[in-house]
Amino acid sequence: MASSPVEAGRVSAELLAPAMMIASGSIHAVVNAILKSGRDKMTARSVIDGSSAILLLPALFFVPLPHGAWHWLGASALIHCIYLYALVRAFEASDMSAAYPILRGVAPLITAAVTVGVLGESASIGDLLGTALIGFAVLMMVAGKHIQAAGLGWSLATAAMIAAYTIVDAAGVRAAPTPTSYIVWLFVIAGIAVVSFFAVISRGAILQTARGQWRAGVIAGALSIVTYGLAMHAYALGPTAPLAALRETGMITALLISLFVLKERVGWLRAASVLGVMAGATLILTR
Repeated sequence: MASSPVEAGRVSAELLAPAMMIASGSIHAVVNAILKSGRDKMTARSVIDGSSAILLLPALFFVPLPHGAWHWLGASALIHCIYLYALVRAFEASDMSAAYPILRGVAPLITAAVTVGVLGESASIGDLLGTALIGFAVLMMVAGKHIQAAGLGWSLATAAMIAAYTIVDAAGVRAAPTPTSYIVWLFVIAGIAVVSFFAVISRGAILQTARGQWRAGVIAGALSIVTYGLAMHAYALGPTAPLAALRETGMITALLISLFVLKERVGWLRAASVLGVMAGATLILTR
């Protein structure tokens, strides 16, 4: 018996949202590798977010005003400023292969605890087990890796901010007239906020050093639009916690970048934890 259009649409959304999030995770790892490789990471992050805002500025004239989501946009812009400052400090204080697993592994656990435990969002046992497995598997990647207290503290702060903007943006993209409207306005507002914030705390130094990093920054800025645009569209289609966890499959890409591009040492335990990430993703995808 043929499925109805409604059933077919539901199946399509169930497949499309995870696929978007997995692709988003891999691209996000590339953006963070560009950030980590930059000489001045605060400048690099400013160029990335400023480029994203400039690239999407013309699109403001072609999308609806995000009525019903203005407060979410304001909250998200503020959270992104704090998040990116913490991320820069984490990367300054430690290797990407140490900081990235902590901040990406803890974030989905916080997200699940808040969205399911506090906000009452529904999640299956498979979703919760898969989310927990991905989070702990990602954290395994840092086992045996020395990280100073400052790097650990900033990584945990970054994880908390990732969970915060994930929850806020998932609500915002659902409240806006269209997902595209929220995405475009978020990139422009957050980009302006981040550049202004970093310009103030650096006393204008980022404006002086941006010239030497603009090429990589523009590329990363364009990729940022793709990676977070995919994530936002996914949140509009499905539950927050398991989708946020699926984004952490990008750790596989991050591990490969750390090993082959950044030439950082990657132990067997962190490589083996990739299997845990894949197992967790399988639990979510087959729920």
